[in-house]
Amino acid sequence: MSQQLDIAVIRGDGIGDDVIASALAIVEAAEKRVGSLGLHLTELDAGAAYYRENGVDMAPGAEDAAAKSDAIFLGAIGLPDIRHEDGTEISPHLRLREIFQLYAGVRPARAYPNLPRQLQHPDADNIDLVIIRESTEGLFYTAAVHNRNPVANDDEVQEILRITRPTTEKLHNFAFKLAEKRKQRGGQGLVTCVDKANVFRSMALFRKIFDECRAGFPEIEASYNYVDAMALNLIKKPWEYDVLVMENIFGDILSDLVGGLVGGMGMAACGEIGDSHALFQPAHGSAPDIAGQDKANPLATILSAAMMLDYLSDRSGISKLADAALLIEESIYKGFEKNRIRPMEFGGDMGTREVTREIITLIADGK
Repeated sequence: MSQQLDIAVIRGDGIGDDVIASALAIVEAAEKRVGSLGLHLTELDAGAAYYRENGVDMAPGAEDAAAKSDAIFLGAIGLPDIRHEDGTEISPHLRLREIFQLYAGVRPARAYPNLPRQLQHPDADNIDLVIIRESTEGLFYTAAVHNRNPVANDDEVQEILRITRPTTEKLHNFAFKLAEKRKQRGGQGLVTCVDKANVFRSMALFRKIFDECRAGFPEIEASYNYVDAMALNLIKKPWEYDVLVMENIFGDILSDLVGGLVGGMGMAACGEIGDSHALFQPAHGSAPDIAGQDKANPLATILSAAMMLDYLSDRSGISKLADAALLIEESIYKGFEKNRIRPMEFGGDMGTREVTREIITLIADGK
């Protein structure tokens, strides 16, 4: 009997419904090519709109259902006019990071043909890197759970930047293993530790643990960069980098930077991975101003779905899942290469549904 994999689907707010519908249609198309993937979908209600109607950000039992799933697939969370009393956004996904300890935030950035370029250097066509941001500690340690601030009043607020050995060891090992996997597929096999070890003791510990972990991966090259220098280098020569590992707030900022280099947030896929759970979502916001208007770029969500399939393949040993992930990724690349995918976000003439239909055709044709 084939193995069933349970996927908790949270459409969320704004364009979440649009892009999730698109991504699920693409997964279904890939499944027709490679064979049954054994996915069972369970829809869960959560988000700012749900909070407005019910006073809580997730439906009763939703957290338990997410905990039992093999992966969580999220569209978008948040609406600008709905906030907690302290001014912060409705963010159940941050709580899920904390509950499930999703320490590895995986943010790939790849250059696609015929997309707008911010860099004119010819080597910009070769950008293909992944930022790994630790997602439970760092400066987001306070943000993940309310009331962790040592001081919080109208005159002063203090936030905690936390780095611990157990989580950091897992993070660095994750980065080196990812570099190994990418090297097997033709990548550079390079991990760069991005920190501020010259100023902060927490960052010095982060780098020390990086040095300890690198010894276990002799075939992978390792390097370092301070975060300010890294920001400069990601503008000057991002094609020289492969896997970059860093603290949470650094990763939050630099991942958006590299997303902008390869087209924008509409291409920014994201996976948040822990030891036993994982959540996949586009890195962009909910864009309520274009929700339901067939204008949203679904590609970040589709690429996040491909990441999810690849993750599930690693976890389950089911090779068809990895085949489906690669088929989706290659179809998108070929679609841009042949100028058959032209999202409105980049000045094109194709809305959400037409982009989706074209990728389905590319998958079915295998051309």
